[in-house]
Amino acid sequence: MEVLADVIAQQDLENIYPEAQIANGSEFFEEGTVERSYSILYPHSTDKILVIWKDPERTELHQIYLDGKSRWRSKTGIHIGTTYEELVELNGGPLKFYGFGWDYSGAVDWNKGGLENSNIRVFLEPTVAPPRDFYTDKVIETTEDEIDNLKLRVRAIILQQPEVTGNN
Repeated sequence: MEVLADVIAQQDLENIYPEAQIANGSEFFEEGTVERSYSILYPHSTDKILVIWKDPERTELHQIYLDGKSRWRSKTGIHIGTTYEELVELNGGPLKFYGFGWDYSGAVDWNKGGLENSNIRVFLEPTVAPPRDFYTDKVIETTEDEIDNLKLRVRAIILQQPEVTGNN
């Protein structure tokens, strides 16, 4: 993901990853509220990368989405399968997460830690079935033992392109 973290356009992807067999399309994102163009690099592979664009011409990056068994990782070292404990260490402090069973299931709140302004969003999943009260769209209030028992791992990563303003 290091190269993709920079501002890119469709033609950049084709030049940087000529073997990627890029597939393009458009569909609704953000809980079905916004139609966006997208490109999928390595679409028939476990290393696929979903690149979502701000514009139909595919010149302005909106975000990059990873899930599945992808080998890609962020500059901070986060990858699919990173454990909850590793995230806490990378964040430099405790984090919070939302419940399971909805569109943003397991979304992490960096809780004012070191990754708060990183533009990286991650989503956790338990490797064992969580208790019924963990199925919610609210932040989970839990103990360390309950977290340990869930054996949480990163299931998806979003690298959000920072907004550029005229004040930079």
